[in-house]
Amino acid sequence: MTEATLARAQAGDGEAFRELTDPYRRELQAHCYRILGSVQDAEDVLQEALLAAWRSIGRFDGRSPRAWLYRIATNRCLNYLRGESRRPQSSGLPGQGAGPTGLVRSGEPWWLEPYPDDLLGDTTPGPEARYDARESIALSFVAGLQHLPPQQRAVLVLRDVLGFPAGEAAAILGTTQAAVNSALIRARAGLRPGRDLHDVPVPRSPAEAAIVDRFVSAFERFDLDELVALLTDDAKLTMPPEPAEHRGPQPIAGFLLESHSGQDLRFLPTRANSQPALVLYLPDPSTPIWRASGLIVLTLRGNQIHALTRFADLGLLARFGFPRTLPRS
Repeated sequence: MTEATLARAQAGDGEAFRELTDPYRRELQAHCYRILGSVQDAEDVLQEALLAAWRSIGRFDGRSPRAWLYRIATNRCLNYLRGESRRPQSSGLPGQGAGPTGLVRSGEPWWLEPYPDDLLGDTTPGPEARYDARESIALSFVAGLQHLPPQQRAVLVLRDVLGFPAGEAAAILGTTQAAVNSALIRARAGLRPGRDLHDVPVPRSPAEAAIVDRFVSAFERFDLDELVALLTDDAKLTMPPEPAEHRGPQPIAGFLLESHSGQDLRFLPTRANSQPALVLYLPDPSTPIWRASGLIVLTLRGNQIHALTRFADLGLLARFGFPRTLPRS
């Protein structure tokens, strides 16, 4: 950013304002997504934050536009979360323990959405960050963040994901460094463990592709034994916003195959949260087309699948560049 660009923006030049803010737009959206867990909410809040930045550009002193924008975006996220009606609770299931079918109450936030890899920027975390860029966008990590109180959530993201020093994080949040340090200790203690990246195939590697190919092949052939073998012993299947999850290889594989019994399946590959994902299409019985049925995000461990997260909201597909229907040839 040059002083001339800032001066033009402060004089009301919209193009200069975009020159000032566009380099940070992708990382700011990912930041809002981590705190809110929803791509749609992140997009909406980021628009509000940029509008607020435009309105206050005349008071900006020109020092660290990145920190300035993070301050506005973070506080807009916290304001959003203060509206309790925006995070109503799911009705859930009456029981806690797993029954004979492996169906239990899900601990996932019902508003959780997948984040397209195409929206991810190339931001390098600061030297004080505890998570790398790949781990900090993983679906399990974002889901775990949603269980923290908003202030703790924001502190952990600013400190451990982005690597802001405690003083800068305190300035962004308008609080003291002592308060930031205290909140960070509580957030680290309360964060549910995410996935262990030491035993995860490298993204887009042949090893990762082989696991996905095995899953697709077994599913298309309705091969129960192969699906069971692909799943870890502690595997789980969640389907936000549904309040239930399936646990265990046999219950998960049985549920998947029973749900699609007798149907042709078509899978198209994509990526979400730096993880492999698949868009599932099913044939329309009355017309020669395929209809989208949902998006499945796979969490891998070693050469197996540790978790499947299925999203049935077809409105999500447009963000991944997929249509709701395909012609059947």
